[in-house]
Amino acid sequence: MTNQNQELIEYDISGTTTLDVISEANKFNRWMYNTIKPFCKGNVIEIGSGIGNISQYFLDDGFQVRLTDVRTDYCEKLEQKFSGSSNLLGVECIDLTDEFFDDKYSDHFNKYDTVFALNVVEHILDDSLAVMNCKKLLVDGGNLIILVPSYQSLYNLFDIELGHYRRYTTKSLCKVFLKSEINVIHKQYFNLIGILGWYVSGNILKRKTIPMGQMRLYNTLVPIFRVIDKLILNSMGLSTIVVGKKQCTTKPKPH
Repeated sequence: MTNQNQELIEYDISGTTTLDVISEANKFNRWMYNTIKPFCKGNVIEIGSGIGNISQYFLDDGFQVRLTDVRTDYCEKLEQKFSGSSNLLGVECIDLTDEFFDDKYSDHFNKYDTVFALNVVEHILDDSLAVMNCKKLLVDGGNLIILVPSYQSLYNLFDIELGHYRRYTTKSLCKVFLKSEINVIHKQYFNLIGILGWYVSGNILKRKTIPMGQMRLYNTLVPIFRVIDKLILNSMGLSTIVVGKKQCTTKPKPH
């Protein structure tokens, strides 16, 4: 078992509880999916699929998708949940920090038009390594979509319980992309009102997981929150989203 896998297992209770709570928030999950969908194309691979909260929308919309997670128990759940989907390319355990990444996963290199990782990179100590390994999975011109928590000032008990190393701004996440020589084509924040709920629950009430009742109320109000995000032009939000394009690495043939 890799160190990354072991670290994630240690946060099993809070992580699984959070995924279960969010799985009930269909409007919120649809909103997140619709936000990244315009940048998705061709064959897609999801890094850190968890229990498939976002995966379902890709499969329903006809994308050819491979689902992955670092945890074998999540991969088993994904297999059970989506085995009947004709456009599922498969489910596989992939660890972005595996020291033998190039040997283990070379069959996936230069294969996908879209790689996306939602709420994954903040769990990884070496985020530059994670993004660089995501890049290896992309074809030339393919898109990498990363969503992570925003603003280090919001770091609280939720982050600690979930095993987050850090939070980001669009500027700090763009630096990670540029370090891996990935061209940034889009950046934005997502879910402004979520900041209030995160701060109150984690900083003031000192809760360690998201209450189901709070998530249900939030889910009901998502149509209003979407409008608010549009009004402020996604200039602030609980999550940070950056999309990058892999540069062409194939040299043109001489005439």
